[in-house]
Amino acid sequence: MKRTQTAEEREREAKKLRLLEELEDTWLPYLTPKDDEFYQQWQLKYPKLVLRESSSVPEGLHREVQAAFLTLHKHGVLFRDLVRVQGKDVLTPVSRILIGNPGCTYKYLNTRLFAVPWPTKGSNTRYGEADIATACQTFLKLNDYLQVKTIQAWEELVAKDKANINVVPVCIGPDFPRVGMGSFDGQDEVDIRNRSAYNVTLLNFMDPQKMPYLKEEPYFGMGKMAVSWHHDENLVERSAVAVYSYSLEGTESEEEEEENPQLEGRDPDIWHVGFKISWDIETPGLAIPLHQGDCYFMLDDLNATHQHCVLAGFPPRFSSTHRVAECSTGTWGYISQRCQLAVQNIREEAGSGDVSLKSLEPAVLKQGEEIHNEVEFEWLRQFWFQGSRYKRCSNWWCQPMTQLEDLWRKMESATNAVLREVRSAEVPVEQRNEILTAILALLTTRQNLRREWHARCQSRIARTLPADQKPECRPYWEKDDPLMPLPFDLTDIVSELRSLLLEAKA
Repeated sequence: MKRTQTAEEREREAKKLRLLEELEDTWLPYLTPKDDEFYQQWQLKYPKLVLRESSSVPEGLHREVQAAFLTLHKHGVLFRDLVRVQGKDVLTPVSRILIGNPGCTYKYLNTRLFAVPWPTKGSNTRYGEADIATACQTFLKLNDYLQVKTIQAWEELVAKDKANINVVPVCIGPDFPRVGMGSFDGQDEVDIRNRSAYNVTLLNFMDPQKMPYLKEEPYFGMGKMAVSWHHDENLVERSAVAVYSYSLEGTESEEEEEENPQLEGRDPDIWHVGFKISWDIETPGLAIPLHQGDCYFMLDDLNATHQHCVLAGFPPRFSSTHRVAECSTGTWGYISQRCQLAVQNIREEAGSGDVSLKSLEPAVLKQGEEIHNEVEFEWLRQFWFQGSRYKRCSNWWCQPMTQLEDLWRKMESATNAVLREVRSAEVPVEQRNEILTAILALLTTRQNLRREWHARCQSRIARTLPADQKPECRPYWEKDDPLMPLPFDLTDIVSELRSLLLEAKA
């Protein structure tokens, strides 16, 4: 079943098509460090983008981080994600793993990733291998370092803004802080720290030589893309993003770029990050080379006003992308509390195991069914769609997902209790109609989403994945399962409820 595009997705696609139509067969201009106006353009149009070369990062930290990347790769815990793009399932060319605060998740392209926790004091998390735990600890150390450097970059920009310095040279040499100018509305220290408080890092890996089908960059002719033009999703508004880049040593020749100044455009053997102002065809884009150990920072609203892409080079490359994920509805603590709110309306009859409801208020029932859908489609099905990959990393999510599944089963019983009430001849017609109106749309959505998730798990591309990464349609049960109060397929129930509502209105 093909998912209907959201209004935001339709608008984005329409903008892209209009832009491509305007371009026809021409390329937009873009600049690299070889171009005379590169630094001036960076200063004027990309002032909240900061680059710090590898020489500014402690050598010991480089060694630890790069060893941690290789450890995770050796254990096979970076995975290509089966994501949803414009109603289609697509396997990402980049392999990823999310590491972060215990219980955090991060959602992108309709896919919720569940953080492998970095070690915290007093934690009893068991990791698949001891050196996976060490690697996670290293990325926490990198996270702390990048947070400090991000705050310093913010403070430099704010200080220059307050001093009314209008022209600041942009330089990517090792001895210059390399920050542009920005306007920050007098942010105080607490605000800066909050917007630099990275709670997750999304690690990426790709070997371009094993991905011959990479897309070409469509607007500037920048070459092969590892990651297409995008804004990073699911972040705290105006928060920073910090990226540590590591292309494997021995396969990249940094001297080639210097020795080939006549090469038109970017050097295709060198990894670059591309930036452009969203939907702007007047301002040249930037293609910034990334060498082993370089870091770049996107500050303030840069992620909202600009788009970026990752342009593939020749060697394999890792990156660690540190973010302030918007977690108000994306943590284990949040969904656990939501579930407890839903089951508060359930009365379990002693001895019989039957369930009744404490309140039949339509608003209470509607809230219960909303939470029922949320835990099933935003948590349980998202988790199991990714197979058993998380068990290879750590045991952190095992108990929470078991608890969520138990609470979800109680919600199934609660839905069954609601249906008993609307079918009862003792319930007044007006009350029945109010209940039906409150729950019908939510049960219809549940049926449609179950059908969609079931189809996704059976898709041709899903069947190509390794055994421990194959999507599992869970929860799933057969029609006559004695342990389940309701069928998996709600088609007949939805039809029955619609008929009851129509009869009442007739």
